[in-house]
Amino acid sequence: MERELLLECQRNDRNAQRKVYEKMAGKLYSVCKRYLKNDEDIEEVLADTFYKIFTKIDQLHQPDVFEAWARKITVNECLQKLRATKKLHISLEENHVSFTDATIENVSFEKDILSLLNFLPEGCRAIFNLFAIEGYPHKEIAAMLSISEGTSKSQLNFARKKLQELLVNQNI
Repeated sequence: MERELLLECQRNDRNAQRKVYEKMAGKLYSVCKRYLKNDEDIEEVLADTFYKIFTKIDQLHQPDVFEAWARKITVNECLQKLRATKKLHISLEENHVSFTDATIENVSFEKDILSLLNFLPEGCRAIFNLFAIEGYPHKEIAAMLSISEGTSKSQLNFARKKLQELLVNQNI
């Protein structure tokens, strides 16, 4: 992100904020989509994310890390939404995962894994995203979600196993 554009955002310049929104909305939407299923929830979290970005941008002292900073805010907002809606239930019960060949038959090649994540329970999917995609270690995930490291590890293992089954069933 351009330094000058971010400085203009710090001065509450609406045109600069619009430009930042246009550059980042697609990327941050994709992050939200990995954690949340409901389009209304995604839109709400995205709005909250941009509100937080623009109200806290004066705390950003290194413009070269803006995208990572914005992404972290997005992940935290998604987790907060899951907690608020009680969807961050961590469970190892396999009956929470249901799919049929017909429902996943049309998964496009580019979106294989991300689409298949929707078949995982919310909490399990969140842990998979945090670890495998965002790169957080289990210790941080445990702290973020108020769970034990062991639970984080077992949920990741569960997610991997289920994704593997889905991929094998689809011959992907």
